[in-house]
Amino acid sequence: MTTADNGWQQLHPKTIHVTAMTFAGLAAGTAAPFVLGFAAKAGLGLMLLIAFGGVVVVTVAAALIDLMRWRHTTYRVTDERVELRYAWVLHKMRSVPRDRVRTVDLTANPLQRVFGVARVKIGTGEQSSESSHLTLDPVSKAEAELLRRELLRRAETTAAEAPGDEIATLDWRWLRYAPVSVTTPILGAAAFGAVMQVSEWFNAQGAVFRTVRELFEGLSIVGLVAVLVAVAIVIGVVGSLGLFVEMWYRYALRREDGNLVMSRGLLNTRSLTLERSRLRGVEVIEPLGVRTMHAARVDVIATGMRQQSDNEKTDPKTLLPAAPFAVARRVAAEVIGSEAATATAVTGHPRAALWRRVRWALYWVAAPVVVLAVLGLLLTTVLLHLAWIAAVVLTPVAVFLAFESYRNLGHGVAEHHLVTRYGVGSRRTAALLRTGVIGWTISSSPFQRRAGLVTLRATTAANKGAYPVYDVGTDDGLRFADAAVPGLLTPFLEQRR
Repeated sequence: MTTADNGWQQLHPKTIHVTAMTFAGLAAGTAAPFVLGFAAKAGLGLMLLIAFGGVVVVTVAAALIDLMRWRHTTYRVTDERVELRYAWVLHKMRSVPRDRVRTVDLTANPLQRVFGVARVKIGTGEQSSESSHLTLDPVSKAEAELLRRELLRRAETTAAEAPGDEIATLDWRWLRYAPVSVTTPILGAAAFGAVMQVSEWFNAQGAVFRTVRELFEGLSIVGLVAVLVAVAIVIGVVGSLGLFVEMWYRYALRREDGNLVMSRGLLNTRSLTLERSRLRGVEVIEPLGVRTMHAARVDVIATGMRQQSDNEKTDPKTLLPAAPFAVARRVAAEVIGSEAATATAVTGHPRAALWRRVRWALYWVAAPVVVLAVLGLLLTTVLLHLAWIAAVVLTPVAVFLAFESYRNLGHGVAEHHLVTRYGVGSRRTAALLRTGVIGWTISSSPFQRRAGLVTLRATTAANKGAYPVYDVGTDDGLRFADAAVPGLLTPFLEQRR
């Protein structure tokens, strides 16, 4: 790292090596299908020569651009601010006050790890403003760790929150929950899609279909479909296991200087540091497959948490992967510092909420059944048979899901948190800090009013902005909201009386 005047420092010079090798790999991967596809027509030697030239041009251009970025980009950390400056052709200066720094994220892909550098993203906890974060890409690994510790160090750290207080580490037995996640069928389908796409590049889709037909020549259509589904499931299981290892290898969640620090990753390592003052609660999430194995994952509710980007395999809010429910409950309690919130027995909702769900479930079944029946009367009796088959198959499924959704409804008040539970495919239990609730949204449709129900939403400056309490009795819901955040609804309740 080169130091400039007045405390200004340059980024790590090995960024040029990382950029050059990254673009060389991308260019080579892009060129490979074209080389193989046109080798028969233009000749393999000529195509290799053209591809090599293209890779060299792309690599040199990328390296030169990154060289200029490195030469003219500097940063410094003072007692008051973190500043990033770019001074070439277009001059740009960005800074963040140190007392507003709320997150310091460290990431390193495999190439960056080889060269001993990391990317540091410094954020203030605001979600929409571009000026709310600075990215130092890259600095040395030692410098990244120093920045993480220093920028989030607070004088109010207590002795009870000693550095290195470990909350959870990876248990390889949790690997058994990976195959029951929603990614398993997605990965299986993606594998077939990839085979079809690659075969199309080489004009070999016909050969693929012929090979499959010859391989399973003795099977009926139903048998062939069953075999392909089984193959997809196996591929999905293997893929989900590999994905879990890549995402959660060396996972550790701990307290450090009063902050939450989570580190994980095999190929792409990531370290998330979350300031304690940003915490607004936790959410224990039980997807259907994981719930059948009595497991759950834990997401944090915190101000300024960004949404999951397209190139991320897991949500940045996730603090704990799918783990035994007892472990998830313990981790949630330690994160928010309250066992009462996770142990609170939620109050169920009126039976009217159940019948409302059953009615909606039957409406959803009736819609396609009616369409098929009408088309059957107009076109062919085959559609009439499909209509009654759909009604017979879908009705019990829809009613079961309605009952499941009703069983998952609940709400409660703990010492410092309010608790709400809801969901059908994925049951979610949110423990939200009561002092973090800044408002209530109360809605009631005509059908809800007739049934004496309302839906409450606790508004907070964290994550998705509001946490619902669906279909609760009107009086019970208003009393719950008033008890959870005393005084916030009192004027409205008095006016209502």
